Amino acid sequence: MSAGTTPGSSGGDYNLSAPVNGFIEVVRRVVTAPALFFSAIPRRGNYLAPLLFALICIEISTILGGLVRLAWRSEAAGGVRFEGAGYGFGSFVADVILSPIGGTIGLFVLAGIAHLLVVLFVGGGNSGFEATFRVASYVSVTSLVNWIPFVGGLLALYGLYLAVVGIREMHATTTGKAALVVLLPVAVIALILLLVILVAGAFILGRLT
Repeated sequence: MSAGTTPGSSGGDYNLSAPVNGFIEVVRRVVTAPALFFSAIPRRGNYLAPLLFALICIEISTILGGLVRLAWRSEAAGGVRFEGAGYGFGSFVADVILSPIGGTIGLFVLAGIAHLLVVLFVGGGNSGFEATFRVASYVSVTSLVNWIPFVGGLLALYGLYLAVVGIREMHATTTGKAALVVLLPVAVIALILLLVILVAGAFILGRLT
């Protein structure tokens, strides 16, 4: 845990009684002072505030990214979808309606996987699943930029740093253990993709020869 910060010392969860100002304030705190933010929020209490914060971020990203794709008439813009050249208003509406459902499922799955690694690397003294879920939820702040064509994905990499800080502060562990929790799944996915590319490349070369 960072020096000079103690749980509950300042700040708190997303304030549902002031949805707009509370949202802006949480975005500011997460992005500019993540160690202080994660050390100050409660480890448990309710899932609603962090979940709603994450879903707002996801919905904003879906709407802005969808508008970009509508303008460019391509699903390759405003995100990482490459399902084809056409993207119509019906697809946009479907995305807007379904993204909160997919976002909710994705957050719980992501938090579940992350917490298994927290249990493995941090041990039984961790702060519990809800603490990990709060990290996953508030790190969704990166959704506010990942819709931006070409550079959004790079900007969203800041989320890895936020996740490491969040796991470290919420579970009172070391930076090294928090980095293992966050980066190990990324490394596994990268390795799988590399293997797929190598196998596909070998198959194509074999067909050509």
